[in-house]
Parts: sequence; structure tokens; C-alpha cells
Amino acid sequence: MMIQLQGLLSTITFLDVIDIVVVAYFLYRLFLMLKNTRAATLGKGLMVLIGFTLICRWLNLHVISWLLEKSMTVIMVALPVVFQPELRRALEQIGRGKLFHKGSELDEQELEEMLDSVAHATKVMSKNKVGALMVFERATGLAERIETGVPIDGLVSSGLLQNIFVKDTPLHDGAVIIRGNRVVAACCLLPLTENRNLSQELGTRHRAAIGMSEQSDAVILVVSEETGTISIARNGELMRYLTVDDVKEILRTAIFRPHAAVKNSLVDKIKSLWGGEKK
Repeated sequence: MMIQLQGLLSTITFLDVIDIVVVAYFLYRLFLMLKNTRAATLGKGLMVLIGFTLICRWLNLHVISWLLEKSMTVIMVALPVVFQPELRRALEQIGRGKLFHKGSELDEQELEEMLDSVAHATKVMSKNKVGALMVFERATGLAERIETGVPIDGLVSSGLLQNIFVKDTPLHDGAVIIRGNRVVAACCLLPLTENRNLSQELGTRHRAAIGMSEQSDAVILVVSEETGTISIARNGELMRYLTVDDVKEILRTAIFRPHAAVKNSLVDKIKSLWGGEKK
């Protein structure tokens, strides 16, 4: 076995390594693009169907294999239609040169400045009973939702957020989507939750916040227009009657600490490997 492995390795050239690395990178970028989206679920279903087809062939189940093969032909024709939004987004990213662009991550100072702005705006809007809906993007891309709104691409500030949600202004109705420390878009449409067990006192903003948190890993901040109550939706659950300090802590944990934990763990692993080699 070792001899065969050595013989195989001896045939690999530098160009073969480059070929493998490039393909692996594009597959990785494809995975990140489809992760936690509807396309990912469809892809899993397709993989299960392919696996079932191979098992039926191996067991010589001819009728089932024939039906599955015909179904696969139809599915392959339908794939461009099913994945049309994802394919369009990928082509747009290539055209804009953003295929290799890494999602922005905030350092601690940038995060604290953003949190202070959000907290101050939330406090003022809660006191004045100004309705607000803010979506903080995390790992799951929200391009589909951003496209439903008005592009802003402005640095997060208390004044900007308050002006957007002033009643009867053009952008107040809908959600603001925040990526990093920038307001990407305003007046965005969010999906409403289909949960029928929610309290009747929850309005459209709260139901939209819960619906968005069910379909992505985003954190959604809501200020009630009727009561001024501050709430946060995350993972399909709604946390109500929060203080400004609660909001800052929840957002800080959700946005910054996962990135910091990953970086620290990588550094620790590198240090341990380096220390082990020295020994």
C-alpha cells in the first residue's frame, strides 16, 4: 500500500497541485455562497437522491434505478431554474470582482463604535415610540433581502438610523440591513413568520423579525411603535422587554465573539504545533 502511495505521489507535478488548490478554493467559495440558504437545502436533497440511485444500482433494483435515472434527467434540466437567484448572484459577484472578496469583520473598536450608535438610536426611538426594524447580517448572506430595498451603503450612526425611521419618511417602512458597521440598505422587505402560536399583540415588525431569524442566522432588533418596547429576534425566538445594555451585549456576543474565538483557536493551534515541532 505504501509503495503504491509513493508511486502515486511521485507522479504529481507542481501544475497538478495548482489545479487541485484552485478547484478546492472554488468549491469552498461555492460552499460559503450556498451555506444556510435555500439552495443548500436543495443541494442536500439532490445529494441524497444521487446516493439512493447508486445504492439501487448496486443492489440491482432495475425498476427503481430506471425511475431515478429518468428523474435525475428532469432535475438536471430544472436546476438552472431552481438555482436561478444563486447563479445570478454568483455571476454578479464575478462581474464586480467580488468573488474573492472576504466578508468584512469588525475589530473591537469598530464594533464598539457601531454598538454605541445603535444603542443611542434605539434608546431615543424607544423613548419617543418610533418603530424600527434593524437586521444585523452574520454568516448567511442577505443579498436577496437587500435587493428588495433602497441601497444606502453608509456608516452606521445614531443620526442616520433615527432619520431613516422617522414616521412618514420614504424609508421608514421596512427593515434596515446592517453588514459590519455599514447600513447596506433600507426599506427592505422581510418574510413573515408562519408560527401561529405567537401572541396576538405582536405586530408586523415583530413577525417579520421572527420570520427573518427563522430563515437566516441574522440578529434582528425591533423597537415597537405602540409601546417603545425593545426586542431582539434570533434563531426563531423573540426576546422582549430588553434594555439598551442587553441589546449591546447580545449584539456584541453574536457579531464579534465568534470571529474572535475562531482566530484565537487558530492561533493557539499554530502555537501548539510550533511548540511541538521545537520539542
